Amino acid sequence: VQLQASGGGLVQAGGSLRLSCAASGSIFSINAMGWHRQAPGKQRELVAAITGRGSTNYADSVKGRFTISRDNAKNTVYLQMNSLKPEDTAVYYCYLRAGLSNYWGQGTLVTVSS
Repeated sequence: VQLQASGGGLVQAGGSLRLSCAASGSIFSINAMGWHRQAPGKQRELVAAITGRGSTNYADSVKGRFTISRDNAKNTVYLQMNSLKPEDTAVYYCYLRAGLSNYWGQGTLVTVSS
């Protein structure tokens, strides 16, 4: 299973970005897809996740600003990030959970300037 993330970049505070992550390979049953992030000097943290049935989960720090969605036909997950803050600056990693296995993308850098 390979995950290809895209959409990161530099944006001013208050701006928006949309991240995409496409999964390919032998995928039989996806339990969930989502995003984690890791800021410099900090631990990786969950940002948002979505199950195959569409149930979502968000970190408190992004609720109301970020929206996760998923295209099951394309095995692709999206993260719409609005009202970005400098503290959202991090490398964002998409992940996929299938059965007992977790797969990770390569990470995409999001930088929010003040």
